[in-house]
Amino acid sequence: MKRLPSLLTFAFAATAAAFAGHASEHKPLPYAQCIQTDKINEWYVVDQRTALVRTGPYRYRVRLQADCPRLGIGVPGLWLHANESNKANASGRICGEVGETVSARDQPPCGIASVTLIDKGEFDRMRLHAKRQGTGAEPPSSP
Repeated sequence: MKRLPSLLTFAFAATAAAFAGHASEHKPLPYAQCIQTDKINEWYVVDQRTALVRTGPYRYRVRLQADCPRLGIGVPGLWLHANESNKANASGRICGEVGETVSARDQPPCGIASVTLIDKGEFDRMRLHAKRQGTGAEPPSSP
């Protein structure tokens, strides 16, 4: 019975270390650099876990937590949802924070894993491989 507390302590420490390592892999963007959803000019779905978004001169790679195979289909083809904190301050910005999601008409919301600013060259290279694309951020047909 004395082994159980030490095994539980070890398991907890290993789990905490794994989560800490994963959490430090990506930091959300600073507020001023986040995607402003009302300023999206174009978007691309590169694969089931990667989308590209452009807002004026700013270009972003959006990585998803899981496969989202129906993104880009229908209207809205790509709809970014802010987390509750950013909804509360009426900004609607997407920064790569916990609780942010992306969806489409026939795709349930998928969690956003990270949002990264990328340069024009990388954006242009990646969009050549896009499976779907659109202009602007079409609002949903129903709330």
